[in-house]
Amino acid sequence: MLRSLLLAAAGSDRLGRLAGSAPAGRNAVRKFLAGRDIDEALPTGRALVDDGLAITFDLLAVETRSAEQAVAVRDEYRALLGRLKGAGLVPAAEVSVKLSALGQRLDEKLAYEHALAVCVAAAEAGTTVTLDAEDHTLTDSTLEILAELRKDHPGTGAVLQAHLRRTEGDCRELATAGSRVRLCKGAYAEPESVAFQSALDIDKSFVRCLNILMSGEGYPMVATHDPRLIAIAEDRARWFDRTADEYEFQMLHGVRTEEQARLAAGGNVVRVYLPYGEQWYGYLMRRLAERPANVAVLGRSLIGR
Repeated sequence: MLRSLLLAAAGSDRLGRLAGSAPAGRNAVRKFLAGRDIDEALPTGRALVDDGLAITFDLLAVETRSAEQAVAVRDEYRALLGRLKGAGLVPAAEVSVKLSALGQRLDEKLAYEHALAVCVAAAEAGTTVTLDAEDHTLTDSTLEILAELRKDHPGTGAVLQAHLRRTEGDCRELATAGSRVRLCKGAYAEPESVAFQSALDIDKSFVRCLNILMSGEGYPMVATHDPRLIAIAEDRARWFDRTADEYEFQMLHGVRTEEQARLAAGGNVVRVYLPYGEQWYGYLMRRLAERPANVAVLGRSLIGR
């Protein structure tokens, strides 16, 4: 029930405006986001890298409704990548990109061209790009664009959501040599016809997908804060004789920071997902829905504890 309410709240423009104008909203931004712009985000990234963590920056942008908006997002990412190189943050830092922000719903060819420009900028900076997952209506398009990008930029990462019923098959297709795949639970409201609905079924799917990725030839990126799934991932890595540089854990900025430090201290690669930008409200609600236990973390941050 709580997950459904949070996902519904994520799509409310009115609630987003109210949250953005409230002091509590600013506290939430400081807790879970790297900042409102590049200048604020870079010091946050620097501090994490200095602590031995890897990072991926994500520009929080509204779904693009015009070609001009898509160009602006593309140019923001290219500027970000130039700043990352200049700050000496690569290769520890990469970027995550939503194709919808690059015009995917307007014109898939346009989105591909903009994504390609971002991949070129990432290669020039000495790092990589990961294509974020969105709702299921964009999955086929995203994977098609991924395949095209990988022809010239094979390090481009994919994101697969365990709550989608199709994801086991997608894992088998993508568990190939050199393929970077982030596996997460999923944070979008989806119909039962395409997605598992119960937490137990989603967890079971996550483990099945994890087994496929760990046993394959690719590079699994295990995106979860769930202690049980983290332990299972560590076990599967041992089972399939993976060294510490053959997979990684990924976690959100501001969530389970002690666990991030523990895993990194144990020799694991831990990458922190660092969103920044003004469009933070929908992102925050989806993250809370993905792991409702984060509601308590948010509550403490809002009252300054």
